[in-house]
Amino acid sequence: MGSSGQLFTADDSVRPLADRLRPKDLSEFSGQTHLLGPDSTLRQALEKNRLHSMIFWGPPGTGKTTLARMIAKHCDAHFMNISAVLAGVKDIREKVAEAKDRLATSGQRSVLFVDEVHRFNKSQQDAFLPHIEDGTLFFVGATTENPSFELNNALLSRVRVYVLKHLEKSDIRSIIDRALVDKEYGLGNANIDMDESHRDLLAATADGDGRHALVLLELAADCARIEGDRHVIDERVIQEVTRDSFRQFDKGGDHFFDQISALHKSMRGSDPDAALYWFCRMIDGGCDPLYIARRVLRFASEDIGNADPRAAQHALYAWDAYSRLGSPEGELAIAHAIIFMSCAPKSNAVYSAYKSAMAFVRESGNQPVPMSLRNAPTKLMKELGHGDGYRYAHDEIDGFAAGAHYFPDTLEAVRFYEPVERGLEIRIRERLLDLRRQNEKSKT
Repeated sequence: MGSSGQLFTADDSVRPLADRLRPKDLSEFSGQTHLLGPDSTLRQALEKNRLHSMIFWGPPGTGKTTLARMIAKHCDAHFMNISAVLAGVKDIREKVAEAKDRLATSGQRSVLFVDEVHRFNKSQQDAFLPHIEDGTLFFVGATTENPSFELNNALLSRVRVYVLKHLEKSDIRSIIDRALVDKEYGLGNANIDMDESHRDLLAATADGDGRHALVLLELAADCARIEGDRHVIDERVIQEVTRDSFRQFDKGGDHFFDQISALHKSMRGSDPDAALYWFCRMIDGGCDPLYIARRVLRFASEDIGNADPRAAQHALYAWDAYSRLGSPEGELAIAHAIIFMSCAPKSNAVYSAYKSAMAFVRESGNQPVPMSLRNAPTKLMKELGHGDGYRYAHDEIDGFAAGAHYFPDTLEAVRFYEPVERGLEIRIRERLLDLRRQNEKSKT
């Protein structure tokens, strides 16, 4: 312990706890039982020593790098790694040359692990293809982004994608427990007292990220309250080291879009409690509230529409209120709007009508405006027949020109908007049905 009372020195040779405590074999690995269970495809391939190229897709701290190392060790293959953040095609060629030489001289297979593989561009990804094909190396890529969007189809067709999940709280607990008793690589020699409830609290705070749990544990050990020769990690210490720690959110990544999708679907499903939960999850993760306000306004238009036109007004109010009040007071206005959206009658009739009309316009092309509907601000235009035959609706019975045709003369009238029998659209539907009856009657 240094003069400041810290458990560890700043010596660069001391690796972080999360790195020291990496599992050495599959028996020490926590979580991902769906991938490593006895009947899983990956586990059976490993037991039969059948290496194959693969992509690990999952959130940070779920064991992608560790699993790649253990697979190489389990299959007696040489492990090489590069980071797509720092490496280029030259680095790839060097690793390929190493793998070829090793295979030729000793017959040992090589596993090339590429962290953050989604950061490689197309040409960099393509550089791996021939060497995966001819068995020079086994490619293992790790990504937090959806491979379908970030990786080339050519690369995806040559690998198996495995999805890693957030670690369960019980998995995080087992990692913390192991760190506290491991005397060789963990904190077993540090005389730490940490009771069950505080271990559970730290496991919950880690938010499914095993590496983050160990980072926080190491920091908590350094900040522990000293009682004689013991270092006590209590609730105060945990709150101190996690005070500015955000939940996993990753703006612009899959977690971000999954959560905004969950918010939309909860409002559409008329579940205000679930919608409020997802809103708070995103705010807790550091999302810009104005982004959510914009999405709520979009929802008001797409999913409620004319069933309750007040929805758009509420959404605009929430957006404006947050802009004026800021955080945290303005977030309540957005919550107000979210609950209103969830409870309002739903209709996507306008949204569907717009999409149908747009598709029809693109298919039918530029048709001329009927002469009766053309503007006639000049004498020449009037002489050319602009506006001839137009029926001014306000001069008609009930303000409706029954039988009038407003589409181009070359097109039959098409019906795009079909109001639903919910909310205000019930009345709109009744009105349109009456107008359509009048149009049909005018033809007889």
